[in-house]
Amino acid sequence: MSSLYTRSKEFTRNRKSQSDSPPASPSPTAKTLRHERLSRLESGGGNATTSDSYGDRASARARREAREARLASLTSRVEEDSNRDYKKLYESALTENQKLKTKLQEAQLELADIKSKLEKMAQQKQEKTSDRSSMLEMEKRERRALERKMSEMEEEMKVLTELKSDNQRLKDENGALIRVISKLSK
Repeated sequence: MSSLYTRSKEFTRNRKSQSDSPPASPSPTAKTLRHERLSRLESGGGNATTSDSYGDRASARARREAREARLASLTSRVEEDSNRDYKKLYESALTENQKLKTKLQEAQLELADIKSKLEKMAQQKQEKTSDRSSMLEMEKRERRALERKMSEMEEEMKVLTELKSDNQRLKDENGALIRVISKLSK
């Protein structure tokens, strides 16, 4: 009794899994196998009751085998499709990798070019700063020289104003002396 129970339980399980899977047409080999089994079952005669129970079991077995054959053909198709899909995916990933590699190489070349330009600019800036510092030093020297000249000129201006005042004083004294001499000579 327990063996019948387990068979019926497996049968319902198989039936559920079959209803879950999509229907598919059996492969040609499965069709011929089923046809041969059915013909064997029909040709084997005997008691009506015995042949009916035997026929029921045989038809159930034939259905089970047909179902297994359909499942096998489905799995082989799915495997072929998945293999094709994997091949397509692999090829697309390979082409994408190649594209990414070329982009990476281009980016690396561009990066190297930018680095060299940056280094050149940094050197030019250093040269400019050294030129600027030397220019600044030269400007400072010139400025100091000009400031010295200005201070010297200011001192000369002071001396000139003093000389002018002295000259004016001397002129005034000279004029006064000339008047005194002219009065004395009269």
